[in-house]
Amino acid sequence: MNSLRVYAIDGIVPVVDPTAFVHPSAVLIGDVIVGPGCYIGPCASLRGDFGRLILERGANLQDTCVMHGFPGTDTVVEENGHIGHGAVLHGCRIGKNALIGMNAVIMDNAVIGESAIVAASAFVKAGAEIPARSLVAGMPAKVIRTLSDEEIAWKGEGTKTYQDLTRRCLATMVETDPLSEVEADRKRIHIPDVIPLVELKKSGKS
Repeated sequence: MNSLRVYAIDGIVPVVDPTAFVHPSAVLIGDVIVGPGCYIGPCASLRGDFGRLILERGANLQDTCVMHGFPGTDTVVEENGHIGHGAVLHGCRIGKNALIGMNAVIMDNAVIGESAIVAASAFVKAGAEIPARSLVAGMPAKVIRTLSDEEIAWKGEGTKTYQDLTRRCLATMVETDPLSEVEADRKRIHIPDVIPLVELKKSGKS
């Protein structure tokens, strides 16, 4: 744990549950609370130097994501929330089982409803309230339609994959030197079938 980039400020120290995984290149400052089974990816920045940042059980915050908020606010990712690469969360609340797509921006006092999906690169303006089970996209983001049961199940499977990744990282990730050449019998990482949503739709399963 001492190898992590974790900093106290004004005497407030980040909290990381022992069953969570925080990549050593991520930065946690001040009033940050990372719950059980969470995954924090490489180069994520969680700046709890103004407001409080909370990740509840089983949530993930992927590579280069940013969490921050104004003084006196809580920025929250509820249980099983799924925050894609490069997303920015500022003083907002992400509901249980919701998914925030890559490079999306969620602004102050916005609330993303349970099991909603915010599309990649969407901009959710300050104070917006996104209904549960909605797909939203655009700049600013607007509700496109209600999500199907199959789409929500697909999201759940993706989040389970990141929860598995948390356990894999805790059990097997070590710093090492690179090989100088590819082995003749190089193994592949085996992950149970989780495919992009667009491929799922093409297959007729959704």
